[in-house]
Amino acid sequence: MCAARMQRILTALMLGIILYFFSMGVADFRSGAESSFHFQVAVALQAFVIVMMLIWAFTNFCPSTWMMKKIFPPCDWEK
Repeated sequence: MCAARMQRILTALMLGIILYFFSMGVADFRSGAESSFHFQVAVALQAFVIVMMLIWAFTNFCPSTWMMKKIFPPCDWEK
């Protein structure tokens, strides 16, 4: 496994977790709750992912890829 591929896998997993929290929040609201901790967590995590993507877009520096490169080797896309 290489760093960029691992970063993409982790981003997909993070989006899946966020989707789970959103669905749990919707279930909370449907059951009559006035507020939902699940929904608040989902919004906070989604905001975090958006900020990370914006940092990557404007600076061409992705903190998670930088961290993954310290753990995994760089990708050789020609293989």
